[in-house]
Amino acid sequence: MIDIRLIRKDRQAIEAQLKTKDPQIDLSLVCELDHQIREGKTRVEQLKAKRNEASQKIGELKRSGQDPSELMAQISHSAEEIHTLDHQIKEWEEQFTNELAKLPNLPMDDIKISQDPKENVVLKEVKQKPHFDFPFKNHVELNERLHLFDFKRGAKIAGAGWPVYKGMGARLEWALLQYMIETHIKNGFMQWIPPLLVRREIMFGSGQLPKFDNQQFKINDEDYHLYLIPTAEVPLNGMHVDEVIPTEELPVKYVAYTPCFRREAGAAGSQERGLIRMHQFNKVEMFCFTKPEDSMQIFDQMMASAEEILHGLELHYRNVLLVTGDMSFASARTVDIEVWLPGQNRYYEVSSVSNCTDYQARRSNIRFRREDGKLDFVHTLNGSGLATSRLMVALLENNQEADGSVRIPSVLQRYVGGQTKLIPS
Repeated sequence: MIDIRLIRKDRQAIEAQLKTKDPQIDLSLVCELDHQIREGKTRVEQLKAKRNEASQKIGELKRSGQDPSELMAQISHSAEEIHTLDHQIKEWEEQFTNELAKLPNLPMDDIKISQDPKENVVLKEVKQKPHFDFPFKNHVELNERLHLFDFKRGAKIAGAGWPVYKGMGARLEWALLQYMIETHIKNGFMQWIPPLLVRREIMFGSGQLPKFDNQQFKINDEDYHLYLIPTAEVPLNGMHVDEVIPTEELPVKYVAYTPCFRREAGAAGSQERGLIRMHQFNKVEMFCFTKPEDSMQIFDQMMASAEEILHGLELHYRNVLLVTGDMSFASARTVDIEVWLPGQNRYYEVSSVSNCTDYQARRSNIRFRREDGKLDFVHTLNGSGLATSRLMVALLENNQEADGSVRIPSVLQRYVGGQTKLIPS
């Protein structure tokens, strides 16, 4: 969450900055509730001070044999007012927290202001787009003879958007995951296998709730109230909720493979068939906790680790700095890594690396202790390293040959028994 002190200091500047992400943002209610809470607490303290003063006078009156009944009535009235105010303040605080939690993170000062994703800034391009001297196929057409996925059986089991990998498709998917995990471990990340279901407060801490509640899959019955994770970012951030991370352990660099579950995948267009957009997909996630002054250095390390995987796979890709209106809710800076998919004739994101500054740490109460002993919030960063579904599409479509076979990148061959090609049948 945003530090309310920033809003108190310069509401207009903060509101203008937030509007670069969402033009509909209005801080009026947040500021009004903040004012009511502060005034209410001041009033309660005043009433308690008068009550204490009256209590002392009652004692003096009793000791001198005088009648304290008038003061006792005043204390009784004050007690009722304090009780009423405490209850009102609690309601205000709940509403205030909910309203503050709906505000996105502030974008960094150097982010381009725009609501149009077409204005995202291309930072660099690596390698060249492939050129085919034969009529190339998209991955769904290639699959007709390679038999890597079974979309019909997936739909029979769970409906559209739930894929089934089979045979060499399953092996190649697993090869990608192993290769990516090993690369990140080599680069200093510690591997975890977190739960796929999390409590509501863990979703809140990472910024998924309350704003995106209707986009989540969840279990609600008499025994469980849990959410299926949309990304491993959620449980990785959640592991340190309400903790003070020892300063000497920072930066903390985690990596995890999990399936990811997202409801909004159902809005896919006809051009996004097959593996392009699904309700369930596999992803390797990097997640880091660091001192604020080190967060951009860690950001660069995460970018480098993600790019190393694409270098190994010999794929053409580009890095794109997102404009304010295209960034995620919790992010202050995001760079997407996009691969070229010939079958779709466009770039698609396979990684998104974000610096969330202290936004998630404030929601989750994750801190560290500075040298002077003061507690401060860590910065959190997350990055796909990478999402496999579109990466699989890129491998198939970019490495296809005229006979319908597909070259397997050399870095993956040791995971598939030394096989160098996918052969159509």
